[in-house]
Amino acid sequence: MSVRPPRIVPDLLDRLRDDLTASEFTVDGIEALLGPVVGGALSREQTLPVERVTRTATAPAAALVRLFTLGVEVPFDAVDAALPTLGGDGLVELGLADRTGADLRAQCDLRPYGDERHTWWVASDLAVSSRRAPLEPDHVLGVGGASLTLASWTPRPPVRRALDIGVGCGVQALHLAGHAQQIVATDVSERALAFARFNAALAGQEWELREGNLFEPVSGERFDLVVSNPPYVITPRRARVPLFSYRDAGRAGDGVVEDLVRGVGDVLVPGGIAHFIGNWEIRADLDWRARWRGWLQGTGLDAWVVQRDVQDPAQYAETWARDGGHLPGSFVHDELYASWLDDFASRGVEVIGFGVVTLQRPASEREPFVDLAEVGGPVAQPMGPVVLAGLRARTWLAEHDDDAVLAQAWRAADDVTIETHSRPGESDPRVILARQGGGLRLARRLDTVTAALLSVCDGELSAGAALSAIDAVLEQSGADETDDRAQTTQVLRELVADGFLVRDEAGGSPERE
Repeated sequence: MSVRPPRIVPDLLDRLRDDLTASEFTVDGIEALLGPVVGGALSREQTLPVERVTRTATAPAAALVRLFTLGVEVPFDAVDAALPTLGGDGLVELGLADRTGADLRAQCDLRPYGDERHTWWVASDLAVSSRRAPLEPDHVLGVGGASLTLASWTPRPPVRRALDIGVGCGVQALHLAGHAQQIVATDVSERALAFARFNAALAGQEWELREGNLFEPVSGERFDLVVSNPPYVITPRRARVPLFSYRDAGRAGDGVVEDLVRGVGDVLVPGGIAHFIGNWEIRADLDWRARWRGWLQGTGLDAWVVQRDVQDPAQYAETWARDGGHLPGSFVHDELYASWLDDFASRGVEVIGFGVVTLQRPASEREPFVDLAEVGGPVAQPMGPVVLAGLRARTWLAEHDDDAVLAQAWRAADDVTIETHSRPGESDPRVILARQGGGLRLARRLDTVTAALLSVCDGELSAGAALSAIDAVLEQSGADETDDRAQTTQVLRELVADGFLVRDEAGGSPERE
């Protein structure tokens, strides 16, 4: 049975916050205490190295790591020393811990979290490694890989109203407070909302929390920014497959992602942005891009979808069959594994995609743009500024015809380099690549004309004038390759959309931030 979520006692929360800071139970403090190797093990949910390091450590933060992260019993006096103004009694009153004789045992997970400017603490249910037992259906997840990915990729323009759908313990809402005047957050889980309420109070923030499914709690309202780490896991609809509120939406297949795509436009203001992550099925008879175009049809939304990874059905089953705490090789695990394989086979699913989705309601009457890209491998951190710049660039392109694009003076972005590859002894390159050092770290193959254009884009000469000059030089030299204006303009648009070329002017510029 799940323990009760922590309680909000304002005076005690102030003491807790001050004590946690003083004891260096912060992101930097824990990194210094554990070191990179042990910290890396903890990020993979391997707790033995952490137990070995903290067993004999005398730093106050070590006792708190043992209490909240490892879930072991810690002597009352060690907790009193680590939290001198709150003490162990304060933890008990807040519902964060419980007495076990002369020791304390954590009732929930409490971990430091932050960004470049903030230090927060996030309470959630104890992880599998700390519980040493399967999870409860209403388990509230803490800071995980999916929430970190979404937080890193979210564009963050200053907005009046922001909506967090599926708030969970509140990770995304914590970030929204830095650039949104009002935050509304929803979840189907009353327990998740209780944890979110506690974490908002601990951070000194105010969120309007509402219980309900997807857009139901905000029907008729409009927002400038919508973010969501939805329960997107594709789970078999079998009686014996456990369902968890943090991952399972109760829909067959990838229906929750489709519902988000089809419904989010109704809660966006003109120019409003929606940003979320998810899984989608890729079937033998349908390319993933065709599936996405079908979802987007009729929504009127701009779309930029980046597929980051794919898994085959067996890989996907391996990931989620053990997610609730069932060990590989056990009867329950193997039964769950088989259920996932049968479920995918019933719909002809060959691959499951994972990616990041950015949608926008156009601010004016025009055809929406759709950009469906596959980008794997490392990217810049954080990605939010890159996403915002890319969204602005694509919006500018959608609002301007080819003549306007050619009339514009473009500049090569600061992180762009040109590579040439040739055979030994050859004077002319066989391959010319433009490569980004930051952002999505894309590489784009160029021909002679577009390579020359990129090399002369300095923000002063218009693209059309530059192409005319390049064409004259090529004709004078007798080169076989000259400018095909329509084809070159299309490549120019793609280079602008992907951030290879930027504008320096103020006001609607797609310059990378």
